[in-house]
Order: sequence, then structure tokens, then C-alpha cells
Amino acid sequence: MDKLIKQELIKIVDNFKNKTIGIIGDVILDKYIFGKVRRISPEAPVPIVEINSEKISFGGSSNVASNISDLGGKAVILSVLGNDSAASEISSMMREKKGIDTSYIIFDESQKTIEKTRIIAEHQQVVRIDRETKFNYDNKIKQKMKDNIKNLIKKGIDALVLSDYGKGVLSREIIEYSIESSLKAKIPIFVDPKIEHFMSYKKITSMTPNIMEAFSGMRRPEKREQFEIEKLGIEIVKKLKLKSLIITQSENGMTVFENLNQKIKTTHIPTKAKEVFDVTGAGDTVISVLSLGYAASKNILHSAMVANYAAGLVVAKIGTASATPQELKEVINE
Repeated sequence: MDKLIKQELIKIVDNFKNKTIGIIGDVILDKYIFGKVRRISPEAPVPIVEINSEKISFGGSSNVASNISDLGGKAVILSVLGNDSAASEISSMMREKKGIDTSYIIFDESQKTIEKTRIIAEHQQVVRIDRETKFNYDNKIKQKMKDNIKNLIKKGIDALVLSDYGKGVLSREIIEYSIESSLKAKIPIFVDPKIEHFMSYKKITSMTPNIMEAFSGMRRPEKREQFEIEKLGIEIVKKLKLKSLIITQSENGMTVFENLNQKIKTTHIPTKAKEVFDVTGAGDTVISVLSLGYAASKNILHSAMVANYAAGLVVAKIGTASATPQELKEVINE
């Protein structure tokens, strides 16, 4: 990579610390149980996992907030949680972390906070157990959420992330209200999308679907050839009137589509991952770094390059993880 570009990328990382990112989306409590498998159960053909350790972690949009905090930025999170022990655990974890503002979270007794428990043996996920009930707004909570969005935008943020896990906090109405409010205030908008809301993400700064989400969102059969991905990406940018689009391609890196005065420029960035242990939360890292990077530089391609380095770092770690500014600068300089 060109030395001047490396310097630009490091400058972007250095400027993360001055930026505040608003995040709207589904907060999830992630639990991990680590152990070893020595034998198969005599009761059924399944492994017996002998537990060594357990940990709880940030999931969903709280992992985006955690990534932003670890990168030196400030995260303001808007969501709805139940009034239960899982909500207490995850909100307490967020409050304890420097750089996460939880004052816009709404607690609603009629909801249940989502928990995902992963059992991991020898770096391999054996099973995942989900406790979730899809969230549904009543009129009172919906209005409170809209008021919080309006107040956050009035307060001033450098970018807004819609972290859509399809669990209900980002309803179509809330998505459209968030985008409309942000566009009026000239706040850049970044979306980690879900298929069912794909056509609602119009006129935003950038969206980061993976290959499956990109093809499914456009109601097309999935294809893996690079020219098919590029053809589809150009179509998505035009259809949704996006400023940019990034299609993430796992071990094949990512492709960036920039809408430059109605001409769409396509750039493929190869992966920077050296080893892959766990892809959990890699999409959260990409959207976190992309939004911070763009807030710091207004350059989507350079921000995507930094996000690609960050994704390469986190997939080498077990569980939802994040990169630090120091780690990023070291890997960029290699």
C-alpha cells in the first residue's frame, strides 16, 4: 500500500477520539460458555462439554457501542430493553464502559431483553441458545423513541448508525423517521441492514450488507462471482439513491461502491485477516469503524480500508470483540 495512503489511514484512526456516534438498534446480551469435549454423551449422539469458564459480553447494537468506545470515540445508544435481569446486566456493563451514554435507553416491562448463549469447545461453537421474543411497539413507547431520536439529533452527533438485527426496535416507521430526521440535520447515516427493511434504507451515506443480505434484499438468487456482485452493487446504489455501499465478502474482503456525481466508482479491498477463529460481531466492527472513519475524514473509501483492517483483527479473536486504535495503527503500518 502507498505510504501516503497509510499515513491518511493512521490520521483517521487518530481522529476517532473526537467523534460522537448515535446508535439505534437491538441490544442483545451475549453469553459465552467455554469448555472441552472429551467424549460423546451415552444418552444421545452429542458432545459432552466440560465447562472451564463463562463470560458475558455486548451483543447487537451494544457491541457497536462497545467497538466505538474501544476505538476512542463516544457512543450514544438508543434502544428499548425489558425490565429484567438481562437488561440490568447489559445496561450496567455499558454504563461501566468509558464512552457509552445509555441515557436514551427505554426500559419497558412488557418486553423481554434478548439473550444469546454460545457454547464453545476448542475454539469451535458447539451450539447457540437464544432467549428472545420479538419486540413490538405500543404507541407510548414509539412516541418516546421518536422523542429520543429528535433530542439526540438536536444535541448533535457526528454520525448515526442503524444497527438492525431484525428484533423489532428498528421498525420500518422508526427507520424512516431516523433517516428523515438525520438527513434534515445533515448527519451522515450508516446502516448494518436486515433483509426485511432493505428498501427503507434510502438516501443514506452507506450500507454494509454481506453477499447474502445484498442479493436477498434485492430479491435475487445469491451469486458469488465478483462481476455479479459489482453489477448488483451498482443497482442497489441507484435503486436506493445511496451515497455509497459496501458489500462485505468474508474471506474475500469487501467491495466499495462510491456514488460520485451519478458515476459509480467500484473498488475491491482484499481481506486483511490472517487467521479466522470467530466471525461473531465482525459486521458490528465494520459499521463502527466506517461511521467513525467517515465522521473523522469524510472519505468513504479510506474509512472502508480502516474498517477492513479492523475486521481482520476481530475475526482472530473469540467472541464479540473489538480492535483498539493501537492495534489498528500497528496492522496498517505492517
